[in-house]
Amino acid sequence: MDILQALVHGFGVAFQPINLLLVFLGCLVGTLIGVLPGIGPISGVALLVPLTFALKLPPESALILLAGIYYGAMYGGSTTSILLNIPGETSSVVTTLDGYQLAKQGRAGPALAIAAWGSFIAGTLSVVGLMLLGPLLAQWAIRFGPAEYFALMVFGFSTLSALAGKNMAKALIATAFGLMLATVGQDPQSGISRYTFGLLQLEDGMDFLVVAIGLFAVGEVLVLLEEKSHSSAVMAQVGRVYLSLKEFMGALATFLRSSVLGFLIGVLPGAGASIASFVAYTVEKRWLGRRGRFGQGDLRGVAAPESANNAAAGGAMIPLLTLGLPGSGTTAIMLGALISLGVTPGPQMFQQHPNIVWGLIASMYVGNVVLLILNLPLVWVFVRLLTVPAWFLLPAVLAVSFIGVYAVNNNPFDLLLMSVFGLVGYLMRKFDFPLAPVLLGLVLGYLMEINLRRAMAISNGEVGFLFSSPIAVVLWILAGLSLFAPTIISRFARRGQLGGDEI
Repeated sequence: MDILQALVHGFGVAFQPINLLLVFLGCLVGTLIGVLPGIGPISGVALLVPLTFALKLPPESALILLAGIYYGAMYGGSTTSILLNIPGETSSVVTTLDGYQLAKQGRAGPALAIAAWGSFIAGTLSVVGLMLLGPLLAQWAIRFGPAEYFALMVFGFSTLSALAGKNMAKALIATAFGLMLATVGQDPQSGISRYTFGLLQLEDGMDFLVVAIGLFAVGEVLVLLEEKSHSSAVMAQVGRVYLSLKEFMGALATFLRSSVLGFLIGVLPGAGASIASFVAYTVEKRWLGRRGRFGQGDLRGVAAPESANNAAAGGAMIPLLTLGLPGSGTTAIMLGALISLGVTPGPQMFQQHPNIVWGLIASMYVGNVVLLILNLPLVWVFVRLLTVPAWFLLPAVLAVSFIGVYAVNNNPFDLLLMSVFGLVGYLMRKFDFPLAPVLLGLVLGYLMEINLRRAMAISNGEVGFLFSSPIAVVLWILAGLSLFAPTIISRFARRGQLGGDEI
């Protein structure tokens, strides 16, 4: 099946009435989640995963819904960044720099419009990249054996741990905690119970959904309950919500540059949309130099981060679908959902599950159009959500969390476990531990253990087998570089600064 035929097949899946409805709902709910400060795409996707089980959706429909929420939230975060100087999620922090300045100058409408066009163009280009590069990477990944998979997962852990927080030691501790959680339950080979403490409910291991909702949604609510400060920012006048031809053409090159950059960063495991938006803004600022007015209200200062973070969301789908390696916390939850639905992403994904892969790709084309049509006329509706009081919003999030977790297994023990992980998530936030590596360890820990055992069985326990192929060696080197590169770069930067001071 060539790419064109596969895409036509994918549109056949995406245009099914139920999937069209899910694309629309995903984009709408994702935008709402992105608009609400503090919820974020990770918590939003985690909250709605139980819905896919409760509705008994097929895997392709479930993934279409979750992906719609993901890139809908990427756009939604820009609305509050521009109008209120409050980023809906971390990848929208950079958007506040020029977006809010434009709003104060009475140009909030064009700023919202350029964010929408940037999201549309970047989202479309990233889907084209996914369509062209995904099958190539999958063909290359077919050469992977147990040793290469083990090295790949070590590489994934090293990148996410190094980039998920300011303190690498805390990120590594969080990763180790996730791997420990993955060992709870029966041993996959011997059937011996591990760390169950006599509790039958733990024999099947920790359900990733219970842990994810506890850590992200319940923990987030506890943090928000503690915060008493509210922004005193005044909502700016929106005005016209469209771009003139001159404004659009002036930002076109920024759209294209930032989309390509964001997509490439998104493909890297662990990089994610936040880094993409920061890097795109910085590159664009240096590229334009004195021709730009970055920080003082330049439309291209909104176009660059908004294009990059949406392109990164598309790029993150490539390692997820072809290698089974999530590039961010949100895609880790999507990977867990797919595994729970009986689908394990990997090199054979394009051949074995064309409905899922190409249905998702086609639905992302449709979703980008839906987002563009949906967001500009309804911007005032989304902004009104900010007036929802916390006394209503936070209990509602908790209620959805408890109902969702109980609906999956009808097991009261899951509610208790989720509450415990909610407290753990709250404490981890308080002590500045990143949460995403915990989830990644839990989701990938089982696969990592299985591949390590297979490699040891093939080699009769020879550890050198893990380093026996060129692919494995390259992956080990990349893992080492990603672990130590930030430290080495910061040391060189300090030395350079000291040298400069001396001069």
